[in-house]
Amino acid sequence: MKYSPFIYTGSLVATLLRQCLAAGGSEANSSQYQDPVLLLSSDPMFHFRMLAPFGQAASGGVDIAPMLGVAKAIEAGNMESFTEEFYKLAVKTKAQAEDPANSFDPINVRDTWFSASTYYRKASNYVLRDFDDPRIKDYWVDQTEAFNKGIAALTIPGERLLIPAPEGNFTVEAVWYAASHEQVKAPTLIVGNGFDAAQEDSYHVYCGPALARGWNCITYEGPGQPTVRRNQNIGFIPNWELAVTPVVDWLMQEKAHRVDTEKLALLGNSLGGYLAARATAFEPRIKAALLVGGIWNFGSTLFNTMVPEPLAASFETGDYEAFDEGIYELRNSTGIPTSLAWAIDQALWAFNTRSPAEMFNKALEFKVEDFIEKIKVPVFVGDGEFDVSVAGQPEKVAQALGDKATLHKFMGVAGYHVQAGAGQELTRTLFAWLNKTLG
Repeated sequence: MKYSPFIYTGSLVATLLRQCLAAGGSEANSSQYQDPVLLLSSDPMFHFRMLAPFGQAASGGVDIAPMLGVAKAIEAGNMESFTEEFYKLAVKTKAQAEDPANSFDPINVRDTWFSASTYYRKASNYVLRDFDDPRIKDYWVDQTEAFNKGIAALTIPGERLLIPAPEGNFTVEAVWYAASHEQVKAPTLIVGNGFDAAQEDSYHVYCGPALARGWNCITYEGPGQPTVRRNQNIGFIPNWELAVTPVVDWLMQEKAHRVDTEKLALLGNSLGGYLAARATAFEPRIKAALLVGGIWNFGSTLFNTMVPEPLAASFETGDYEAFDEGIYELRNSTGIPTSLAWAIDQALWAFNTRSPAEMFNKALEFKVEDFIEKIKVPVFVGDGEFDVSVAGQPEKVAQALGDKATLHKFMGVAGYHVQAGAGQELTRTLFAWLNKTLG
């Protein structure tokens, strides 16, 4: 089965859900393909949600056996089971980090805090359906506190930041990681995630490898992303330069002695492929961009993978009341695939609206074609053999960029969305390109 976090598999419920399955992939045709790795769950979405953090083990983000134990315990298709099992593991791991008997080993305790933070984040994956669910904030407080204890124990401690974004009337929430104690200028990577992942994940996937290669790294979150959405109640915005330019300003003002301005790169992960492209088009100080999952038109992709034909007609004619009612009826259907249920919950929450029609109207503004001609720097565009969520879009982005683009397709076990679980292949490819491109 070719895999996307949005692919629809599982039981069929009503005509609308059958049409969703027909549009996105069904059990009937899944036998045409074979997953390249051992499945962690018979639920494709749960498999992906667990495969991704496995890739964080190299930098202390998880421990393997506890992850396998959770994978065995989770009931496929049961979102509460996923939440409960990861929460139990998070609480247990936090207790291990706090155990005075382990205080003699600061490195182990650091990694234990990192693991606890990851498990709390995983426990929060499926709690967004009810905006008032206290777990949305409670689990995030827990994961943030655990992560802060982890980065405080790094050889060079990470630094939490609140960076004002006056033109957007919000605050960028970021973390700075220095490559060395020496007061020297070094290449610097700015890392932003996308639709749902957190900047704490970015440390394990991108910043650890960057620091090991002598790069500074700064992660950030803007409107709609986990911390800003929780703390500031702001949903996604399309003009993403409003989030990135303040980060660049901060680097130039506060870390001018640390940053090689000729080697300043911006990376966007998943939906971040759109966000980073947008920021690069309007932020001239960026010298290279990496789009890990090139996005051409986010709104149409989301719409086509979530909305069956009868409801699409309601949206197109402007009958938003019927459209919203239909989406909620679909969400409440018995046997709805986890991927579709999650996509509806995540999208409404991240765009900070309870109206699916309003959410889609906002998402349809996320179009690279509106500004791609303004990008003047080299761009790495990543794609994956098994990533059908953005099928064909990375190629369109690369074609539009022309000779400024390097299109790379990850194959086989590295072919999942944003190369989940294959961090070594991902980062060695990215940094090989950066070294060649920026010198």
